[in-house]
Amino acid sequence: MAEAAPRGPERPHYDVLIIGAGMAGMAAAIRLAHFGKSVCLLERHTVIGGLNSFYKIDGRKYDVGLHAVTNFVPRGVRGTPLVKLLRQLRIHREELALCRQRGSRVCFPGAELRFTNDFSVLESEVARVFPREIDGFRSMAQEVTGLEDLAGEAEETSAREFIRRHIGDRLLEDMLLCPLMYYGSAREGDMDLSQFAIMFRSIFMEGFARPLEGVRRLTGVLLRKLREAGVERRMGCGVRELRIGRGGVEAVVLDSGGAVTADVVLSSAGSVETLRLCRAEAGNADTPDWEADTGRLSFVETISVLSCQPADLGWEDTIIFFNDSDRFHYAVPDDLVDPRSGGICFPNNFDYGDRILPEGFLRVTCLANYARWAKLPESEYRRAKDRWFEQVNTSARRFLPEVDDALLQRSVVARDMFTPRTIAGYTGHLNGAVYGATRKIKDGCTPYKNLFLCGTDQGFLGITGAMLSGISMANRHVLSKR
Repeated sequence: MAEAAPRGPERPHYDVLIIGAGMAGMAAAIRLAHFGKSVCLLERHTVIGGLNSFYKIDGRKYDVGLHAVTNFVPRGVRGTPLVKLLRQLRIHREELALCRQRGSRVCFPGAELRFTNDFSVLESEVARVFPREIDGFRSMAQEVTGLEDLAGEAEETSAREFIRRHIGDRLLEDMLLCPLMYYGSAREGDMDLSQFAIMFRSIFMEGFARPLEGVRRLTGVLLRKLREAGVERRMGCGVRELRIGRGGVEAVVLDSGGAVTADVVLSSAGSVETLRLCRAEAGNADTPDWEADTGRLSFVETISVLSCQPADLGWEDTIIFFNDSDRFHYAVPDDLVDPRSGGICFPNNFDYGDRILPEGFLRVTCLANYARWAKLPESEYRRAKDRWFEQVNTSARRFLPEVDDALLQRSVVARDMFTPRTIAGYTGHLNGAVYGATRKIKDGCTPYKNLFLCGTDQGFLGITGAMLSGISMANRHVLSKR
């Protein structure tokens, strides 16, 4: 998957040109090609997947991005996001080989909530820990299920205000928001209600799953579908400029200096990033001030490779979301990293049946400051990674069953850490913002008649959401126009 893919003769013009071979871009390309559209998929890097990819160090493969696929439902459940994307991309469920989580936790000072892919577990936990809030929690969950169409609304509403109409305890409010924000909020301190509803359903009401092979299983399936559908992929081929004329994109100028044209351009590069590509020709045109919505939230993640299974050390949870403060602070930290809260993921602890990963993995994610990481000289950058690796893991271990330091040191056979600089390199997102801009363009429209957005800044979240974004924007802006 690391090499540029073989392809047929390049066309001078396409029905649709897609910028970015992440999950959204690939899904859109497959969907369009199934309906006979000539599609060209442009990707600046030599690997597909965007943030959800992998890299190698000393022959060992490290997943980037993927902790878990959300929206998992058992076979036979209909009408859910996962079922919809499988149908529209003509993917058989068995191809993804998704295995459900065993069980996760949210850990705050003085309180802990367990949850699985069975929503009744979280409901019973809320009743146990917050008995006075259970009726409000149930009424909130019922209202969330009725917000199916909210993702298409342009107006943004505070998730915290919505929660407070049902729940009075601020600790429970923060505990519910912590996993949802870490897995999908581009806004500091709050979420848009539509994003909250999407994430609440996808994490708490549906759930987590993962293939044994991790992200490579997912990208492998999509790569095969791209080939079967006849999508032309140009890897190592970035976009330098979108040349604007007559109200639309007239040509896509490549980093190489060449240009391609298409009836429609679909960009998964991000809203601000896409508009910046248009500015060379658009000048000071009357376009929305999307720059003000540039995302700032980014993360570091440490990866420890173990010689044993995490369960052998007493670490049996799938994912743990933690916070050590009286209130949950979800914002760009003043320092390089904020280790007060984060997510701990054990990829080994999904229900793979009688199969196991050959090595153990411990992944810890915390909020980080892109601007501060970006300014570090290379030698200082490496020292900072080493220092913060230790601090992040020391913070996370407070929420894990205790393990002897000497035993843990013997068990760690390799380690690595990626930072906001890594994320910016994989995604091209300004500020290394994992979840893109703070304001989502839910209809995918831009000021230009044939240029549309898909992916993170369109508004659907997670791997499942990203693919659905690509599908829905392809359906709405191309296939519905046939």
